[in-house]
Amino acid sequence: MSQSAAFSNNRRHRWKVLGVGVAANASFSAAFSGIPITAVLIRSSYHLGNAELGLVLGLMGLGIAISELPWGLLTDRWGDRPVLLSGLATTAVALALMALFVAPTPGHIPGLPLLAGGLLLVGLLGGSVNGSSGRAVMTWFSEGERGMAMSIRQTAVPLGGATGALLLPTLAAHFGFAAVYGLLALLCGVTLFFTWLWLYEPAAASADKSHAARNASLPAPAPLKDRQLWRIVAAIGILCAPQFAILSFGSVFLHDFSHAGIAAITVAMASLQCGAMVMRVWSGRWTDRNRNRREFLRFCTISSAIAFAALAALVALAGQLPAVGSVMATLLIVMLVLTGVCVSAWHGVAYTELATIAGARNAGTALGMANTSVFVMCFLTPLAIPHILTLGNWPAVWLVGSACALLALQFFPKPVQATMVCPQEAF
Repeated sequence: MSQSAAFSNNRRHRWKVLGVGVAANASFSAAFSGIPITAVLIRSSYHLGNAELGLVLGLMGLGIAISELPWGLLTDRWGDRPVLLSGLATTAVALALMALFVAPTPGHIPGLPLLAGGLLLVGLLGGSVNGSSGRAVMTWFSEGERGMAMSIRQTAVPLGGATGALLLPTLAAHFGFAAVYGLLALLCGVTLFFTWLWLYEPAAASADKSHAARNASLPAPAPLKDRQLWRIVAAIGILCAPQFAILSFGSVFLHDFSHAGIAAITVAMASLQCGAMVMRVWSGRWTDRNRNRREFLRFCTISSAIAFAALAALVALAGQLPAVGSVMATLLIVMLVLTGVCVSAWHGVAYTELATIAGARNAGTALGMANTSVFVMCFLTPLAIPHILTLGNWPAVWLVGSACALLALQFFPKPVQATMVCPQEAF
């Protein structure tokens, strides 16, 4: 085969690599985004209070936060393939063990420590998925395609969440949590097969391995010293707090405040995730064409602040009524979905900007830094919400979300800086 033909085949193969990245993230997202959708059923099946529920929902995020940066460093050292294969395999095993030993049965309800430990372990192992699949996508796509490619990859998070929202509450209600954990283990296992089949590095990346190895002895990877990267990492994490507020306690809000049933909650949360998928693909393609990632990030942040403030105002208005009627309940569901879509649309663009600044050799580390920030918030947010509810009410929860978006705005770089900053290393 000629060199040009081999390059053409490599160019076509990049879509399989992107597919693997989407599948890997979706299979794990079905767990970390899907399990919180069953929060009402977790609370009743495991006999938990709101504070205990917040703890177990947050522990999977804590596990991911602890493991993301080490997994990212290993990805830059070893490559995408071994890290993603080992991470998916061990995550599947952990979920299968939860199906066997941590699911409630008619004669036995597992204790809080066992449930908490199981979800923490799933988070520790599943943290491998994010950085490794992101680095693979960034090395296979050129600069003019990366925003769209990373945004498509980031649709895996709402795709997995939508899958979880559609399937997991029904499975939990009718077949128990053994079926929930078993299905999630199966999804990771199927993705593991296609990762083994399709994921490898392009020739250019393989040729650069010796160069990376020569620089491996440096005192610290460049991203860990880069203030600009840390500012973007901080912005990403802070802006994820209101997003996780909706993902972790949105179903509880709709159930407890709006008195929505399981079917309405399922449709609402699935619609939110599908809307986020569409917006992420569109935003990636649009910012690739217009080269305006930073402008878009700041626009999304301001829009999220406004949306959460509007949601808080609507909830406060509903609280003044004698009862939440069907019209108001519908308005609350629609507003929650719109707010959730708004605060979820920016991920692919932010990760593309972050990885582009870091450069190919450090992309895994940079994405690990971002995901550590994200999942620290995934841990803290469900812990904080019950306390906000104790001290205040649901409008207070959504107002705090608006304040977080305004705070994140202070950390995202301003568009005028775009021409003054060069990536540390071209892809």
